[in-house]
Amino acid sequence: MKKEELNLKDLLVLAPMAGVSDIGFRTIASQHGADASWSEMLSCRAMLHNPKKTEYMTVCSPSEKLKVGQIFGHEEDVMAKSLSLDLLSHYDAYDINMGCPAPKIVKNGEGSALMKNLPLASKIISACAKATDKPLGVKFRLGFDKDISTEFGKMCEESGASFITLHARTTAMGYSGQADYDAIARLKANVKIPVIGNGDVVDKTSFENMKATGVDGVMIGRGACGKPWIFDELKGKSLPKDRFKLVERHVEILRENYDEKWLTMYLRKHFLWYCFGMEGASEKRLAIATSQSINESLKILKEILK
Repeated sequence: MKKEELNLKDLLVLAPMAGVSDIGFRTIASQHGADASWSEMLSCRAMLHNPKKTEYMTVCSPSEKLKVGQIFGHEEDVMAKSLSLDLLSHYDAYDINMGCPAPKIVKNGEGSALMKNLPLASKIISACAKATDKPLGVKFRLGFDKDISTEFGKMCEESGASFITLHARTTAMGYSGQADYDAIARLKANVKIPVIGNGDVVDKTSFENMKATGVDGVMIGRGACGKPWIFDELKGKSLPKDRFKLVERHVEILRENYDEKWLTMYLRKHFLWYCFGMEGASEKRLAIATSQSINESLKILKEILK
């Protein structure tokens, strides 16, 4: 896909979530209304020096429509070079993470730490934009501890970004408080490139509120956890009657790609999300959280979701 071919208008997007946005989760979401999906954060340095460490994170599904690979780092030359790797060649577009608030990312000067260093952030975007013919986005927050999102968004545009995504919280807020939709509207009004809005979209009301900001696309993260069919729901389409079958499919896809022992631990969070709020789930959550068997967890889930 060339930069000029990108069309984000009215797209519903599955957010990149570290340790969550696996190929099974992305597949289910894509089959139930997600128009685009982001990969988990991919370390540019790791991809160049130890590609096996991140290769499993780049596996995509035929069900994914618009595939975006999200990279992170703090060295413009390393980041630009990573975009030429075969490991990333199957993505339709790329995205630079400048919004992750995780302490281990921030302390390395990566993720949202770059919002405190606009000159370096600009160098990274410019270098990456020159290194690829594909659309290049930047995902960022309001700021580190204060709102500089409009200034930062303009910088992204001037540095060569094809589109931007704003998660309307500061780094200091983490995932607490409410996303600032007014800030998203201001950003949209002050840049010419497409803007994707992100933050607190969990139902039709919040979805309509986000669309009212004028954004081109809407990104959903936590609202899709345990509910990857939320995209169909927001589009007014019929919802799956047998949700347990989707859980089974999620597990099946992951079993095709990953080790069973690792999956047993990894899947617990997804299982807990799938049963969240369901009748009779509260007393069985501990059993799922401590289960040493995927099949045993599935039996418990089947009882809850039936």
